[in-house]
Amino acid sequence: MIVNTKDILEKAKAGGYAVGAFNTINLETTQAIMEAAKELKSPVIIQVTEKTMEYTGGRMIFNIIKNYVEFYAPEIPVAIHLDHGGSFEIVQRTAGIGWPSVMYDGSRKEYSENLAITKKVVDFCHKKGISVQGELGNVPYLSENKMGAVDWDKYMTDPAQAKDFVEKTGIDTLAVAIGNAHGFFVEREVPDWKRLEKIRSLIDIPIILHGASDWEDGKAAKAISLGVNCFNVDTDTRMSFVNSLSMTFKGDKDPGFDVRAILGNARKAVKESVKHKMKLFGSDGKA
Repeated sequence: MIVNTKDILEKAKAGGYAVGAFNTINLETTQAIMEAAKELKSPVIIQVTEKTMEYTGGRMIFNIIKNYVEFYAPEIPVAIHLDHGGSFEIVQRTAGIGWPSVMYDGSRKEYSENLAITKKVVDFCHKKGISVQGELGNVPYLSENKMGAVDWDKYMTDPAQAKDFVEKTGIDTLAVAIGNAHGFFVEREVPDWKRLEKIRSLIDIPIILHGASDWEDGKAAKAISLGVNCFNVDTDTRMSFVNSLSMTFKGDKDPGFDVRAILGNARKAVKESVKHKMKLFGSDGKA
């Protein structure tokens, strides 16, 4: 069944586990995520970026996800979510298509502007029953920043500001920065656990970590124990997909030209990656 992220993550918050928000870009990735969710009976968030909407068509990718859920997995709670929406206009567009959940990412803007636009998004979306994720702090990308010494205090979420932001915007969930990073940008050696603990003590909505593809066993468990309710995963599944294709074409055996078989192997690789993450986050069996 299609739900919004607030429903899924409030249950995770109450239950002391986290849910994976997995990015999809095509049919095969969507199938892999949903097959994993069905096998493990796990709630799941499937999210799409603006670039993916440009690549596939917003209505196309939305309906690929929606149709799979409604026809093949009606028993699984699934949120279809806009990831890193960069403007009020893209939020309006996704709302018109039927998205039940959006993220407005104003984290690169000055605090006052981020707050004002996020509040505008919330006012618009809540009238339509759409849940809203905001972001405070700056989770760096390799494309935006050079590797090397990083002054993490400039990037991480200020706890007192987080409290003010949540109260003034009315957002449903908050993405925070505690030394996490997108893609292959080198993260802070040790996440700022005290900062996360302070943020959790000041806000009572679900907390999300972006750039968490490589947060394994002890790291993920620690974050969950301190109040994280959702991990965004994109790089890990992309690597599984691409590595499968690479192995197929680099092998000694001629892979042939059955695209279904070639992409089917990539789909299996992504499914196993997603299943691993669901077990790691503790969402298996929670559907």
